[in-house]
Amino acid sequence: MSIKDRFKMIMDREQLTAGAFAESIDVAQATISHILSSRNNPSTEVILKLHKRYNDINLEWLLTGKGNMSNNSPSTEDSGFDYPLFADNPENLSNETSASENRKEIALETVQKSPKEVVKQEIIYKERPPRKITEIRIFFDDNTYETFKSEN
Repeated sequence: MSIKDRFKMIMDREQLTAGAFAESIDVAQATISHILSSRNNPSTEVILKLHKRYNDINLEWLLTGKGNMSNNSPSTEDSGFDYPLFADNPENLSNETSASENRKEIALETVQKSPKEVVKQEIIYKERPPRKITEIRIFFDDNTYETFKSEN
């Protein structure tokens, strides 16, 4: 089993696409694409980022393929990737609850609805007297112009 196959197994277990897996371990999507296509082997940095994000993955298994995939499971072949949802969280094996676990709910203050300000907009159309043309200037390409004035 190659390291690319082990990467695929982790992605299958986490139900992630290559892009989502790359984002989850904070590496470029091209890095994962190159590993999965056997173009490159993962760098030590990529291995460490993967292990930091998925710390239940057995480093020896990831690097060599020997041992179990997860530090928490007896065998990856037998388990079929059936991991508990909160495997990283310790279980409360006793039925007693400590005082620090009891939390009191605090009701939020009720929001009083303040009356909304009503904004009135008024549009005023003012009549203007009709405009008349008083002067026209025509400019020519020889830098001269003529002015025509209207007679009122």
